[in-house]
Amino acid sequence: MPHSITLITTIAASLGLALVLGFIAVRLRLPALLGYLIAGVLIGPATPGFVADMELSSQLAEIGVMLLMFGVGLHFSFGDLLAVRRIAIPGAIAQISVATALGTMVGLLWGWSLGSGLVFGLALSVASTVVLIKALEQRGLLQSMNGRIAIGWLVVEDLVMVLVLVLLPAAAGWLNGGGGLELLVPFATTLGGVAVFVTLMVVAGRRLFPWMLWQIAGTGSRELFTLFVVAAALGIAYGAAALFGASFALGAFFAGTVMRESHLSHRAAQETLPLRDAFAVLFFVSVGMLFDPLILVERPLEVLTVVAIIVFGKSLAAFALVLVFRYPLNTALTVSASLAQIGEFSFILVGLARALGMLPGEGYDLVIAGALISISLNPFVFRAIEPLQQWVRGRSRLARALERSDDPLAELPMTVAAQEVTGHVIVAGYGDVGAGVVRTLAAKGVRLVVVEENRDSVERLRASGVHAVAGDAVEPAVLIQAHIARAAALVITTPDTVAARRMIEIARMLNPAVHTLIRAGDIQQMELLRRDQVGDVFLAKDELATSMARAVLTALDASR
Repeated sequence: MPHSITLITTIAASLGLALVLGFIAVRLRLPALLGYLIAGVLIGPATPGFVADMELSSQLAEIGVMLLMFGVGLHFSFGDLLAVRRIAIPGAIAQISVATALGTMVGLLWGWSLGSGLVFGLALSVASTVVLIKALEQRGLLQSMNGRIAIGWLVVEDLVMVLVLVLLPAAAGWLNGGGGLELLVPFATTLGGVAVFVTLMVVAGRRLFPWMLWQIAGTGSRELFTLFVVAAALGIAYGAAALFGASFALGAFFAGTVMRESHLSHRAAQETLPLRDAFAVLFFVSVGMLFDPLILVERPLEVLTVVAIIVFGKSLAAFALVLVFRYPLNTALTVSASLAQIGEFSFILVGLARALGMLPGEGYDLVIAGALISISLNPFVFRAIEPLQQWVRGRSRLARALERSDDPLAELPMTVAAQEVTGHVIVAGYGDVGAGVVRTLAAKGVRLVVVEENRDSVERLRASGVHAVAGDAVEPAVLIQAHIARAAALVITTPDTVAARRMIEIARMLNPAVHTLIRAGDIQQMELLRRDQVGDVFLAKDELATSMARAVLTALDASR
């Protein structure tokens, strides 16, 4: 042909092979992301056959990074983070510190510089939000307390990595073994530019861009709406880098956060999702292209060490931290499984470090190898939660002691009168639905005991005069503390039907006459639950809390 088609060839080969291998990965019950990475390996220079254009792939990857970070910002919620701040913030920071220390020590043992070791450890410390959300969605845990803690934990990790990406170029001189006052100027300049950019986004951007989005929406043109969102995401990212010395990633992240301020943010997220997904695939393919699979043969012990840090090191640290915060064993295992992988931020970080000359080539390959293996293992780690939970509870007195011993929130205060926990209603779960049920029933004067895993919520409920117990209602001891034996009704607001069935089994064993109300996540679950006659079943919808509360009141009236 008379003109170059390198760009078309690169995109076609990347997306086509990613589609095939992503499909195979999903059919094998593995994350599609794994297929995308392998597609990159196959069209990269390290393997025979067709080799895609590396320079074009790197530019496409930059767009992928911007859109990935824009998506993170668009879904970032300070409210969600604040709800689990007491465990997510200190837990994530402590876990990052442990994983970074492990990676740094290993890097020093391999003869790397301190700066290389620190970057290597940071890359191993941050899990993939994409992989986590997919795993939680598949298991119906996205809206559960465990899911909210895991996501809040990763949000903190993401914020730390955004800060690292901003500071790393300015700090490269020190970390590479340099020093001196001359390095203070670029470091201070970078921090000053970033501070100005963030201030502009917080003060002006969060008002200007939502207003502009509303004006564009008023035209009724769908393509103009989508075009504005994408142009704002890429434009703000480019402006942050060109004018303020910040990274593309930080600019795109703040573009998402200011767009979230608009009432049209959900529509913006939905209509740009296909484009974001397509370029995210190109990003992961480009990461795979830079990976040399020979490292699996030439450095197997180093690869196993990296995998051990990712899957066991930081996960064990998170497991211990969650138990120390007196959350249930199931929460500790769920958070640990969520962190037992690395992904997009690790790739962005090592790519930047490699460009800055801060990480040796084998360090990059080891991180990618660790990502490939940990992502492959992650579904099996999640499946191991239940048997591991049973094994730990059966054999570890320490785990059981950490969970509940001397915990004032794990049981109702002695001052609670017997009539307050007789003929009462137990509400399992205090999310959006549970809170709505509690408000409605409390307004009618119904006696209540709330069972909730979020200890902050339990403390707030008790302060407002509502009886509450901290723990997982799947555990018999927790339901006993809520006085299930004397309860009139049990309202289960979690969409996890497996957990709901266990709660009902325990409740009916301890109180055969208890009236049960269950929330179903979809129509199929609703039909299965109704067929099994587990109680009154409600489908998740806008008026779910009101419907469940009315059904409770009807049942209480009928029992009088």
